[in-house]
Amino acid sequence: MEMVLEVSHLTVRRGGATVLDDVSFSLAPESDTALVGPNGAGKSSLVQAILGILPRQVGEVRLLGHTIGPRGELPAPLRSQLAYLPQSLPVQARLPLSVAEFVALGWDPPATPSVPWAHRRARRAAVLAALARCRCEGLERRLLGELSAGQLKRVMLAFCLVRPRRLLLLDEAQAGLDAPATEQFHALLYELRRSEGWTILQVSHDLEMVRRTCDRVLCLNRSLRCSGSPDHALSPAQLERLYGLGFVPYHHHHRRA
Repeated sequence: MEMVLEVSHLTVRRGGATVLDDVSFSLAPESDTALVGPNGAGKSSLVQAILGILPRQVGEVRLLGHTIGPRGELPAPLRSQLAYLPQSLPVQARLPLSVAEFVALGWDPPATPSVPWAHRRARRAAVLAALARCRCEGLERRLLGELSAGQLKRVMLAFCLVRPRRLLLLDEAQAGLDAPATEQFHALLYELRRSEGWTILQVSHDLEMVRRTCDRVLCLNRSLRCSGSPDHALSPAQLERLYGLGFVPYHHHHRRA
């Protein structure tokens, strides 16, 4: 079975300090893996190094069997198989970019369409279908800066959905949402994961949600300290080793799926 993502002996240094040290793991197709660890453990740095936003000094990253260069170099057809949801999408209230225009940026149309009118019609149909599936009907003309936090997160999912993807990287994508909006976001994410066959790697501090929804957990504190099922990786003994003595996880109040 070909792995969707393979990370081998990844080491990243910033300003003379090692933020990631010899990290290796792989993601099987349609798996959902959580990346957990204390603040400053290198979780966001790992996601950024996979994407090439943060250059790596040592190691290899492969997407669907193809090497991603140290600065994210990857052929366009493969690059389109990957989507990234950051913690936040800073937008100014007056930014003249509508929801439909933003989602269309994820469509990656042919560079030189032979029939422009058919190209525009196909793009609009894909955008409206993605927005509808993400429960964003009626928002296509709204400016990004006018959206609530929950609406913006769903629009970001529509950006990922507007064309087929294989891998989603989420860096605390639910950050800034209240408990009901977080629940709605995760319910939509896992509905789409099942229907689209997405493979997911997500950074999360919500250990209860991780335990309830993820297949596998990677425990990171600069190096990979533990990996395995949620029951194993989130056991009291493993959490104490990862976070330190006296660690008490914060519990959100989630409804059972």
